[in-house]
Amino acid sequence: MKTEFVTFPGSQGTELSGRFETPDAGAPRAFALFAHCFTCSKNLRAVGRIAQALTDKGVAVLRFDFTGLGKSEGDFADTNVSSNIEDLFAAVDFMNMRGAAPQLMIGHSLGGAAVLQAAAHVESCKAVVTIGSPSKAAHILHMVEHHIDEIETKGAAEIMLAGRKFCIKKQFVDDLDQYRMTGFIRDLKRALLVMHSPIDNTVSVDNAAEIFSAALHPKSFISLDDADHLLTEDADAIYVGNVVAAWSAPYLAE
Repeated sequence: MKTEFVTFPGSQGTELSGRFETPDAGAPRAFALFAHCFTCSKNLRAVGRIAQALTDKGVAVLRFDFTGLGKSEGDFADTNVSSNIEDLFAAVDFMNMRGAAPQLMIGHSLGGAAVLQAAAHVESCKAVVTIGSPSKAAHILHMVEHHIDEIETKGAAEIMLAGRKFCIKKQFVDDLDQYRMTGFIRDLKRALLVMHSPIDNTVSVDNAAEIFSAALHPKSFISLDDADHLLTEDADAIYVGNVVAAWSAPYLAE
């Protein structure tokens, strides 16, 4: 695949960093937008493998870092689910300006929750994929539950996540309360593919069942068997990319 490093304004006025990846030969047959997991980045190895599999099938992919993560500007401590959704809309605007309106939106983990809430407002979007995604945005609270009292009393807490220290503010926790995912999922009005591992220890597969049950047809579920949450095995990530390309083809051709 061919990679172009791009930047565009995010939800908080700072520059977001992205990678716009296209097939090695010929014009893309479709365009996809990828939202990464909580505190991850666009450069997570699994995201690259998924993008490679999609571009091999003719689907161009924009993957980008949310505000304050990876190479994007801004302060992570000032972000929340609402700002992630606005960052997604900023990415859509950027793609539209490039004549590459996204027909496919893919979200990994909390990125999937953001995509589920944003996709209905993206006119070009025809299909949505979630990978190991929570059925409630508030699911993320389990990662900070031991610090809730400190966050409530002091307004913020330093938390170790994936070996790195992040500042989580009360505004992040408060923002989660406004998202009731069932309504967003039922009103999606896009084809939906739910992908989840039954042994996911970060986001249990029960979340996939709730997403799938809330969604209207057309909808599909694919088990990721023994994959872990971050798809650290290349074979699992490549499988995801190949399945997404095959599943989405009829919808992207409409």
